[in-house]
Amino acid sequence: MRGVILLNGEPYLGAIDCKNALVYCCDGAYRWAKNKVRIDKNIGDFDSLDETPYPLPEEVYPAEKDFTDGEIALKKMLEAGADEIEIYGGGGGREDHFIGNLQLVYKAFESGAKCALITQNSRIFAGTSRIFLGNYAKKTISVLPFGGTLHIINSKGLKYEYPDSISYGECRGISNIVETEEAYLTVEDVALIFINLGEV
Repeated sequence: MRGVILLNGEPYLGAIDCKNALVYCCDGAYRWAKNKVRIDKNIGDFDSLDETPYPLPEEVYPAEKDFTDGEIALKKMLEAGADEIEIYGGGGGREDHFIGNLQLVYKAFESGAKCALITQNSRIFAGTSRIFLGNYAKKTISVLPFGGTLHIINSKGLKYEYPDSISYGECRGISNIVETEEAYLTVEDVALIFINLGEV
């Protein structure tokens, strides 16, 4: 099942495909999303929203809580059976929230779901084993370790060869280019993949 989570970061200006998807809107994201996409559930503490969202929240969480609104939405979406999730509105604004939103991508990945954080400039997702990249031909790609040292087995269809491993604190995976539709990257561990959605 597809799922879409809308966050209260930089409003996403592009089109969002909600067909056959469960859509959860978090707190202040309602301001930019209400006339843009269908919303199935509004989730959060609503401390950054000055209007009553529709549909009405099933529960209003306390502002002082252990989990972010996005974390709550992801948990509920996984419990509902979503195994392919896109997160919008997770970039811009506070950098700590952006780093936190990357953790949502990791949490979904560890739970067995495909998950991508989509901003105005990038598509960001986690992967392991054979990661196919052909859909991003002619795009700039950056690969970073996610959760520990990343061991790279091989790659095909990329402009530059990667080293055998990339450790935390190293930037050697930044700014490669996907050159062919047969491109892939094979890794051990977990890779965090950034695809530049603009032109190379």
